[in-house]
Amino acid sequence: MEQYYLAIDIGASSGRHILGHLKEGRMVLEEVHRFPNGMVEEDGELVWDVDRLFEEIKTGMKKCKEIGKIPVSAGIDTWGVDFVLLDEKDQRIGNAAAYRDGRTKGMDEEVYKIIPEKELYARTGIQKQSFNTIYQLMALKKKKPEQLSKARTLLMIPDYFHFLLTGKKASEYTNATTGQLVSPKTRDWDLELIEKLGYPVEIFQKLSLPGTVLGNLKEDVAAEIGYDCKVVIPATHDTGSAVMAVPAKGEEAALYISSGTWSLMGTELKEADCSEASREHNLTNEGGYDYRFRYLKNIMGLWMIQSVKKEIGEGLGFGEICQMASECSISSIVDCNDDRFLAPENMTKEVCKACQETGQQVPEGIAQTAAVIYNSLARCYAATMRELEEITGKTYDRIHIVGGGANADYLNRLTAAAAGVPVYAGPTEATAAGNLAAQMIAAGELKDLQGARACVFQSFPIVEYLPEE
Repeated sequence: MEQYYLAIDIGASSGRHILGHLKEGRMVLEEVHRFPNGMVEEDGELVWDVDRLFEEIKTGMKKCKEIGKIPVSAGIDTWGVDFVLLDEKDQRIGNAAAYRDGRTKGMDEEVYKIIPEKELYARTGIQKQSFNTIYQLMALKKKKPEQLSKARTLLMIPDYFHFLLTGKKASEYTNATTGQLVSPKTRDWDLELIEKLGYPVEIFQKLSLPGTVLGNLKEDVAAEIGYDCKVVIPATHDTGSAVMAVPAKGEEAALYISSGTWSLMGTELKEADCSEASREHNLTNEGGYDYRFRYLKNIMGLWMIQSVKKEIGEGLGFGEICQMASECSISSIVDCNDDRFLAPENMTKEVCKACQETGQQVPEGIAQTAAVIYNSLARCYAATMRELEEITGKTYDRIHIVGGGANADYLNRLTAAAAGVPVYAGPTEATAAGNLAAQMIAAGELKDLQGARACVFQSFPIVEYLPEE
């Protein structure tokens, strides 16, 4: 009898339930449910509709029973940094605010009054992003102190969903590290830092590693979906799961891009690099599976394409937009990492404005606008590769692209050309594959991380792009 495992992978724009099992040493995936996600405005804030998302989680779990494939375990991964607060009765306090909300504006300066930026990086090794948990909590402390004083529990978004499923609270390590409040030395919450910032220490839960069996479903949840199963904590930060599925062979130091709404580009380190040079390059040391560090840079990614598609490309698929862009000859470039592209009122106008301000050709229409974005991303990837080589002292002879962006043929070709090394694209469902791998290792079906990566390499098509193509 085949054993099924369920990966519930929720991204910023959509979520999916993917069942996985091993067949003749290969991982076989089957999508059973897909649903939209996105930020909504409520009470003047950009927020996640976590109640609706939880209903979707249960709907997808019910579908497993409908098709007669009940999983032995399930695990949820999402984006990082965002959280919910619970009161003494475990009721949610306020909204589940989204990282693109403007509440963190100026909060970095408030944090630096207490701990200088350089000291904070040396202590946490985490790249400065204005929306990190550390700044979101400062926004609450300054603007809604009553919420913090009522709080008894802080749970990152996937931890909250795991709590709703099982009734058990745990903070998963890889996601916790994204918030800039975990020490890479102790690999635990930096309680001294948290106290110094004036955040309530008691709301932070014990950190759990990917592969931890959290428990079974609550009775009412099991009754509603029609079966019981274990909840096994994966690397709940989607990039943490995706990096588990980078099909690098052996122990080679691979360079990867986890490509989706964000592009996370980096390598794996056994020890964090919290040096000043690393900070100046804006590199981050996020926690990974088996206490490895995801040494990477956050790059704006396909969020820019997603936004432009909504504005002027309705009715077109991403593949069509990619193809149309490849037929353009516009050479304008923008800085993808400029904060102006984080949450502009209109992405298309913002890209045009950036080109105009720098005296470059202003794109017209979806094809040219997409071409500017794709070319800018490829240029950014190549520059990031050179930065990583400089700081790690290693030379990378390939780039692995995993996640949805692995389907962006034109971007992959541009990346190989700009970086001057082969690009290996796939698997596209890397996050789900990594989530499932953590569950399969916990169950003893896969031996370890190396075994999981070898399994991924055998299981999914990988497309090679050579620089001269």
